[in-house]
Amino acid sequence: MKEQSRRVRRMERHHKLAKQSPLNLVSLMDIFTILVFFLLVNSSNTQQLPSNKDLTLPTSIAKKAPAETLVIAITKTNILVQGRKVADLSALADNGQDDIPALKTELDFLSANSLQGNESGAGRNITIMGDENTSYDIVRKILTTCQQANYTNIAFAATQVVNKVN
Repeated sequence: MKEQSRRVRRMERHHKLAKQSPLNLVSLMDIFTILVFFLLVNSSNTQQLPSNKDLTLPTSIAKKAPAETLVIAITKTNILVQGRKVADLSALADNGQDDIPALKTELDFLSANSLQGNESGAGRNITIMGDENTSYDIVRKILTTCQQANYTNIAFAATQVVNKVN
């Protein structure tokens, strides 16, 4: 047997290394992409109420998370239902009525078009987000209007405060 030269041995080593397949990163990147999307979708398990810059919610130590319902926001100047302006607070203070006709019309329209069934006769759910400086007279008018429109399961939104352990 003839001994191989250095050059031939070096070329054989080079060809052996070249025949090995490189690491395929495409499938690994697909797995990580799916993992990132899964984590993004499932990372927020808390219920978020719509935020409003004109609104300063009162604080509460309640532990129960809010359910997803119809939201009435009472800002310093307006009443909003699901983000749409329904009434002006300056006009409500002087009208002398116990209810708000524009709010009742909007609530009736939303209850007629909602998919939530109301066969049992129980009232519908609603959440009221009121500024902490809203007058009780306005809140009373809104509560009366909600009751007339069969929205009787009323929740008030508040900012949760963490209890400090002494």
